[in-house]
Amino acid sequence: MKPIAIDNVLIDGKRIAHGAYGQGDPIVLLHGTPSSSLIWRHVMPRLVDAGYRVHLFDLLGYGHSERPWDPSIDTSISAQVPVLEKLMDHWGLETAHLVSHDFGGGIAQRFGIFQPHRVRSLMLIDVVSYDSYPSPRTRQQMAAGLERLIKVPDDEHRAHFREWLLTAVHHQSALEASALDIYLDFISGPIGQPSLFQHQIRHYDPKHTLEVAERLRELGNLPVKLIWGADDAWQSVDYAHRLNTDIPGSELTVLENCGHFSPEDQPDAIAQLVIEFINRH
Repeated sequence: MKPIAIDNVLIDGKRIAHGAYGQGDPIVLLHGTPSSSLIWRHVMPRLVDAGYRVHLFDLLGYGHSERPWDPSIDTSISAQVPVLEKLMDHWGLETAHLVSHDFGGGIAQRFGIFQPHRVRSLMLIDVVSYDSYPSPRTRQQMAAGLERLIKVPDDEHRAHFREWLLTAVHHQSALEASALDIYLDFISGPIGQPSLFQHQIRHYDPKHTLEVAERLRELGNLPVKLIWGADDAWQSVDYAHRLNTDIPGSELTVLENCGHFSPEDQPDAIAQLVIEFINRH
């Protein structure tokens, strides 16, 4: 399976893998954890066919982007916001439609609040919000200490996260037959395993969304669409309804037979909802 973030650019001296496809009004796709831009591989072509130019990238510390060796380099939700801002500058985009998933939704919430003049519309798909993360299971893992988790043997690590990733989808056999092993490779091995804990799990801290929770009403000045998997075991659909209430004028669609990795479970439905929403705004 070929990557879709096939170009590279230095942002503040850090290498970011990115890609751009199609022509038309710009859409920026933001992925979450523990995935990469690959999660958009079935959605992106449908948006291109609908007449949009689609930009995507792997977050700093994720996928094919740089995994900084220096632990002081911040790869949290808050630290990814200026990366997005400077990538938009690199792409020559003053404004764009933002489509976000999981941790990417935390980035999008902050970007929409602090840089609203650069957002045409905002789509939040099974996103983190408020204090919705880390899950009780992940909290229990983190309590054991990240250093110990970094040193778990590779086969044990892979087995654990294979089972964990499968809980993110409704259609498990489809994920197993497609991208599961690639997602596992990104977060396993001598680079991927420590990077997972240093650049991703270490930053599973709800302060990044709680800091803006009281300002979510400001997103009501933008067109906002919420999309959620009815079977999301990672981010409860209760948070979708809470966001829908707290963001004036926002729309919510809940997809049946769909888990947390909704772009894996229901890419056609996701793409169609994005296209319909953007066409109206």
